[in-house]
Amino acid sequence: MISTDLLKGSLKSIVLKLLAENGRMYGYDITRKVEELTAGKIKLTYGALYPVLHKLEAEGAVITESENYNNRLRVYYRLTPAGKETMLEKVKELEEYLQAIQSIFKLNPAF
Repeated sequence: MISTDLLKGSLKSIVLKLLAENGRMYGYDITRKVEELTAGKIKLTYGALYPVLHKLEAEGAVITESENYNNRLRVYYRLTPAGKETMLEKVKELEEYLQAIQSIFKLNPAF
C-alpha cells in the first residue's frame, strides 16, 4: 500500500483527473475508483479526501450538487470550466514530477 506521505502531494491531481474522466462523483465513488484503478495500493480516507474536495470547491474548481438517495443526502462534485483548466495544469505538473523522480531512481547497471 502507498504511504499517506507520498499521496498527499498528488491527491488534488488525482481527484481532478477522476472528476474530469467520470463527470460528477460523490466521495465514496472517488475512494472506490482510486482503490479499483490502483489494485488496492491506494486507499483514500475520507479524512484526506474531503478537505481536498472542500478546498477545490473554495477555489472554484468544483461545484456541488446534492441529491436525496435512500433518505440520505448525497453530495456530488463536478468540475467547473476553471477546474478543467486546473486539472490540465496539475496533471502536467504531476507528469513532469514523475519523470524527474524516475530519472533519480533509475537503476544504475553498476549496482
